Formats: sequence, structure tokens, C-alpha cells
Amino acid sequence: MSRIKSKKYSGVYLNKLEDGDISYSVMYKDEDNKTKRFTIGKKSNGITETYAYNKRNEFVNKIKLGEEPTAVTNKKKKDIITLDSVAVESYEQKEKHNRNNQKSKRKYEIHVSPTLGKRDIRSITSADVEKLQTLKLKSFSPKMVNTILGELSTVFNYGIDKEIIALNPIKKVKSLKVDNTRERYLNKDEISLLLKRTKEDEQIHIFTLLALTTGARANAIASLTPRDINFDTKIINILDEKNNERYTAFLANDELESLLRNRTLGKKVFALILEDNNPNVYNQISYKMASLLDTLFNKGITETKHRVVIHSLRHTFASHLAINGTPIFTIQKLLNHKDINMTLRYAKLAPDSGRESVQGLLL
Repeated sequence: MSRIKSKKYSGVYLNKLEDGDISYSVMYKDEDNKTKRFTIGKKSNGITETYAYNKRNEFVNKIKLGEEPTAVTNKKKKDIITLDSVAVESYEQKEKHNRNNQKSKRKYEIHVSPTLGKRDIRSITSADVEKLQTLKLKSFSPKMVNTILGELSTVFNYGIDKEIIALNPIKKVKSLKVDNTRERYLNKDEISLLLKRTKEDEQIHIFTLLALTTGARANAIASLTPRDINFDTKIINILDEKNNERYTAFLANDELESLLRNRTLGKKVFALILEDNNPNVYNQISYKMASLLDTLFNKGITETKHRVVIHSLRHTFASHLAINGTPIFTIQKLLNHKDINMTLRYAKLAPDSGRESVQGLLL
């Protein structure tokens, strides 16, 4: 039977169900003056017309005070389908068929989840994605940012397949133009300036020293624990999440060694060394470093490839190795590059570029 108005109370409706029960609902205006309907409950559960009417009055009074009715808020919470929940299903489905699934999942967890993970997937717009894109571009290369959005797009597509959402909001977001013709790195004066400024904050000072002396990626440094550092052999065990393996870096700076010894003292072996009153170490450091690097090096610079970002510290490490004459295969090993072509970009910085060999060739 169709819904009928209550004869006793304004804004209250009754719906007689096929099983003989009665469902009560109310109509009211929300804060935008839009008409809303809310189901209060069934007669079999103890709901009456009077109860429904009193609930409607409660809704109206809350809205007048600029508040959302508690019952409406609770219902919304129950109805939310978070991006994280869809992502979990998506990666679980691909687990058996994709060898790189864990790496992909980790990228999502590090770069997407902290910003959009708790949002209802149905409420995320292209504008939200563009904000994430802009945020990540402060710390990463355009190529990496495109990869991050690619992971997000995969989750949205899974949501479409499961008929949770109708459209992928990333389709309206332009991919960033990738230009690797020049890699920005810091010269010695810039390194000195950066280290001087980071001394004001021990957490990012240690992070900067680690980045400049090991070349490790930011997320790998943020994930370091006491068990990863051997002070006797002066070796640091780095987790390369991009390649899903561990490799060796060296503890070759006295100041860094002293700071790390103090920082690890009394910490549990699995505790994050750089945790500083915030469990999300990576995001905390990324925010601090992006702000500092912008202040020191990026004023007036709009072209992405000329800006200094966190990843520039890795390029600085590799570039100065090349400038100091380190063999290209040694640099490849220290960066844990799988493809030598990734390392060859630094070859042009080597002091022996081949000029001496060519000179006098015909003499």
C-alpha cells in the first residue's frame, strides 16, 4: 500500500507493509531548504506516530541550530563505502594474478589512503583528485605522480565493475607531462644551506642526512627501524618498496651515526626511528620537507623539472657520486636500480666523460 499522511501529526507518514506491519517516516527541510524523507522505524519495533512526530521536531530544531540530526549522521556512517574498503577488495582480487600486486598496494597505502582513504568513494570528485595530484607534485616527479593516480584509477575502475560508482573521476584529470631531460640536484653550497636549516628540527635533519648519504627513497627512510641499522658494520638495510627487496647502504657520516645511536637508544626493534609524536612518519616528513625546500630553493620557479623536491635528494646523492668519479655500475648498485639506463643519466656528470680518450686519437 502507498505511503499516507498521518491524520494526527504534520510531516509524519505511514506505510502499511504487506506483512501487516506499519513503517513510519517523516518529511522535513534540510539546511539547504531541500525536502528530505527519513524512515524512523516500524510499529513492530515499538515506533508510534507520536514518537515519529517527536523525532521530526528534534530534526527541525537541530537544523535551526545549524546541526545535522544525530539519526541522519549515524545513517550516513552506516551507508558510507570508503575508498579504502573498495581498494582492499580490488587488491585482494588481483592477488593471485599480479606479481607486482604488493608493490601496487603499497603505493596506494602510502600515497592515496592517508588523503582519500576514509572518504566515501561515491563522493570523490575530479577536483579531489586534482588536489591530490598537486599535493604529490610538491614531493615527487610528474612520472611518479602519474603512477600514483594510476593506482587510484585502478581502484575506481574496480568500483565501476562492482556497480558501486558509475564514472571514474580521474578521466577528467589531465596526466602530467613527463620531462626527464634534466634532473635537479643540489650543489655543495645548497647542501650546506639545507643541512644548516634542518638542524632546527632533529627529525628532518636525520632524514636529510640519510637521504644525502644513502640515496634511499623518502618512504624507505621513513620506514627505518633499529633492526635495520648495524652500528658495528656501519651498514643500513634499506627496503626498496619499488622493487620489493632489501639492499645495503652505508653509514658513513659521523654526525648521522651519533644522531641515530641516540635516536635508537631504548626504542623497540620494530619502532620507526623517525617517529616524532605522529605515527604517519612519511606524511609528516613530506609536509615539513616540501615547505622547507620551497622556501629555500623554489621561489619563483614554476617549471616542475627545475623545482627541488624530496626526490631531488636522491638525485643529489647520485649526481655527486658521478661528479666524484664513482663508476656507473657502482652508482647503479648504491641506488638499487634494476635498469642501468636509469643510472646512465648521471654519466654525463662524470669527470672522465671520454674527452681525454678522444683527444689525440689521430695523432
